[in-house]
Amino acid sequence: MQHWQSYIKKQKPEYRQTQFPTDFVADVIIVIPCYNEPNIFETLHSLLNCKRPPANILVTIIVNSSERSEANAVIQNQTTYDEVIRFSDTHSTSDFRFFPLFFENLPKKHAGVGLARKVGMDLAIEHFYRNEKKRGIIISLDADCTVSENYLTGIFNAFHHNKKPNATVHNFHHHAENNDPTIEYAVRQYEMYIRYFSEMLKSADFPHFYHTIGSAFAASADAYVRVGGMGRQQGGEDFYFLQKVFALGGIAELNDVYVYPLARFSDRVPFGTGPALQKIIDEPQGAMRSYSAQSFCALKQFFELKDEFFKKDAEEIRIKIVELHPSLVEFIEENNFLEAIIDCNLNSATLVSFQKRFFHHFNAFKIIKFLNFAHSKYFEKENLSFKVSGFKVSDGGYFDPSET
Repeated sequence: MQHWQSYIKKQKPEYRQTQFPTDFVADVIIVIPCYNEPNIFETLHSLLNCKRPPANILVTIIVNSSERSEANAVIQNQTTYDEVIRFSDTHSTSDFRFFPLFFENLPKKHAGVGLARKVGMDLAIEHFYRNEKKRGIIISLDADCTVSENYLTGIFNAFHHNKKPNATVHNFHHHAENNDPTIEYAVRQYEMYIRYFSEMLKSADFPHFYHTIGSAFAASADAYVRVGGMGRQQGGEDFYFLQKVFALGGIAELNDVYVYPLARFSDRVPFGTGPALQKIIDEPQGAMRSYSAQSFCALKQFFELKDEFFKKDAEEIRIKIVELHPSLVEFIEENNFLEAIIDCNLNSATLVSFQKRFFHHFNAFKIIKFLNFAHSKYFEKENLSFKVSGFKVSDGGYFDPSET
């Protein structure tokens, strides 16, 4: 665990002044960022109603605000913190404890959900290190979610299976704020898009095809340290972090473990559910558009060809690249990706290591860059009005996949 100690020492000391309870040794720590969330107790009660695994569970609520937070949000945060303390006094038990932390006036440059999530998860690492919990589990959740009854047992059992994962990815089904029919229709399209994008990445043979939702994953403490921890991004921190974890391999999809986030319009972060819903509503006829299936077919052709690049010189690789779809030929040339393939060969003794390095270069960030480039010149975006993995949006209708 020496690398854990090195990681802890690198973190900012001002966020380490508070430690988790010393009289409670957790096996699982659930981290919930909380900003201006008066309804967080629905989340906490939902966790209380879960079936319990044979483990000590700590739920930490990171109540946070920034230097530029509005006064009403700061007041709500103080109220929430005080109420969670009382909630903890009433509902904590010998093996299940709630522990709120209060961080005010965080620097405006970094304040936000990413920093709050990072603070909680870094403190979890310190707790596991101090108590020599090498197999500690960190669960990421949000303050506007409820969860399925098997949430805790499903995650715990996955991490204690014979093939212990580095991370688990959980299923999801949003519920619309105030049962708003406009939000309802928009969020079903948004969910379909997430599933469509994941399925198409999988069909293209991209190994890290899992969805990246901040409230729907868990990671082993060791994997968290190995990838350098959570980032401080003010939005999309889940995406950046999980791409690094996915590259480690050992990812378990828990399709029967559900998170039910609240769908609402929001401008707290530059992208994510809130902005996506607003964008869908603003589209003509309220229809979401996505990357065409043909663009993923082009990617599949490229990924299927990658093994033929192994131990080939630059000219041999170039000859094979020109056989690809014109969008990829142009993209590879404009982004000097031939040099990346050469780097893969120079630093890979085996085909397996070459493949891993290849997808380090052509990762999810590069894929999105390619798709945006390709749809500006070669492909047309499509309406999401068809079945994807058993999930359908049609004329406003939908069904909850957790009920099937």
